[in-house]
Amino acid sequence: MRMPWWMPFGSVPEIDAHELQARLRGRAPPQVLDVRTDAEWRAGHIGGALHAPVTELKSRLPSLGLDRNRPVVAVCRSAHRSIPAVRVLRSLGFDAVQLRQGMQAWWREGLPLEGSEGPASGS
Repeated sequence: MRMPWWMPFGSVPEIDAHELQARLRGRAPPQVLDVRTDAEWRAGHIGGALHAPVTELKSRLPSLGLDRNRPVVAVCRSAHRSIPAVRVLRSLGFDAVQLRQGMQAWWREGLPLEGSEGPASGS
């Protein structure tokens, strides 16, 4: 049986929550791509983030309008679903990393959210 492409395994380059927050305030902010479910997204996400659940990423990627000349930070709840997202993006020539420990780290540090405050269920 073949595993779905979006199953998490291994490791990818990462950025921590405070470094991402600092870069988002900079002159050339990275693009943030949230790959959590729709319900998780609605419960709260990083301001300015784009959204595509990881299971739909390959089909929705062309419509997201990501700029290959700007870095991308993939985000999920706990830094598991973002692993395959980073792999897909890097295979397409994007400079992509994941948010270390995902939104759990963002929430723990009390960093700003758009949408409702606080974590949603899921992993």
